[in-house]
Parts: sequence; C-alpha cells; structure tokens
Amino acid sequence: MDTLENSEDVTDVAATDGFLGLLSFIFLQDNRWKFYINGLGITLIVSLLSVIVGILIGLVVALVRLGAAKKGRRTILSTIADIYVDVIRGTPSVLQLMIIYFAVFHSRLGYVAAVVSFGINSGAYVSEVIRGGILSVDKGQSEAGRSLGLGYKDTMRFIIIPQAVKTILPAMGNEFIQLIKETSILGYVGIMDLTKAASYVSSRTYQMFIPLIVAGIMYYLIVKCLSLLLKRFERRLRESD
Repeated sequence: MDTLENSEDVTDVAATDGFLGLLSFIFLQDNRWKFYINGLGITLIVSLLSVIVGILIGLVVALVRLGAAKKGRRTILSTIADIYVDVIRGTPSVLQLMIIYFAVFHSRLGYVAAVVSFGINSGAYVSEVIRGGILSVDKGQSEAGRSLGLGYKDTMRFIIIPQAVKTILPAMGNEFIQLIKETSILGYVGIMDLTKAASYVSSRTYQMFIPLIVAGIMYYLIVKCLSLLLKRFERRLRESD
C-alpha cells in the first residue's frame, strides 16, 4: 500500500512540476545527490588502490614467468604464476569478489576485500601487459647489456624495463579505465559505489531510468576524461621517440 502511494506521489510531482520538478525530487530532496558523490569517490579510490596492487602483483608474476622462459624450464613459482593467470582470466570478477569477501574475509572489511579482489584480478591482466611490453624490446638490447658486463637483473633494470615502459604505460591506463567500470559490481558485497548509489536512489524514488542514466553519464565522463588524458600521454611518448 505504501509503495503504491509513494509511486502515485512521484507521478503527481512529475505532472505538477514537470521534468525539472522530478529531477529536484529525485536528487535534491533528502540530499540524494550526495550518494552519487560518495559513490563516485569510493569507485575512484577502490579502482586506484586496486590498480596499484595489480601492478605490484603483475610485475612479480611477469618477471617470474619471463625468468622461467629464459632458463627454458618451468619452476614451481612459474607454474603457480601460470595457474594464477589462467584461473583469474577464466573466471568472472564478480565471482572472485564474492569468494574473497564472503569466504576469505568472512563478510568483514568490505573495502579491503574489494581492493584485494580487484587487485588480484587486475594483476593477472597487468602481468600479461608487462610481459608483452618486455618481450617487445629488441633482443639486441639484452645482448648489448651483456656486452657491457651487466647481469640479467641489471640488464632488465637499466636497459629493458625503461624501454618497455613506453609500451606498458598506455596499456596500464586502459587497465585503469577498465577497472573503474568493473567496480560497478561492488554492490554485491554491500559497498555503496556509484552503481549502488544509483540503485539506492531508484529504490527511494521509485524512478529507475533517470537515476541509472545519471550514473551512466558519470561513468562515461570519467572514462572520457581519462581516455583524453591517455591520448595526450601517448602523443608525448611518441614525440619523445
């Protein structure tokens, strides 16, 4: 009965005050717009921390796999790394998040569980980006390092990786953009991200289209701004060649 009455109230607002009145009711009443701002902040923070964790994991995994390939034989660590990449890339991120949150963290420390889950997920993809970037460097660079008396680690550190960065960084930017969109599943573990905020406002106003469209526009603007910055960055990298 209450749901029907509230729905009728929304209809009356739209009929009486028009579209602007409806927007005012949805976003300004009870300061519902704040849910979007808070959700946006959570989305960006979780994405940023997750991509940092992902880079650290990805770097270690990539170096382990490259080291095994250089030796021409698999090690225990490289086997674990291969299985990790294969499993993470072959399972849905929402399933990984739910396993980490419910099974590992036992429904506690939601934000930490989210960062860990997305960081582990991102690490599998980042490791492939880093591995591909390092393999893209001409083999002659490694030979040049050895001719200078540098060992494998020093050659990687001072010669190979600095050159691979130009290939890796743009792909890292794309991974960050992808991660921002993937965090839309945070609502599954009760975290009020941007998508969850839109869902909450919809449940309070009995309006589905406008709250969700606004969330979609916000995601689009974030991704668009990051894409433009990424293009400028890539242009500068090409100019420095």
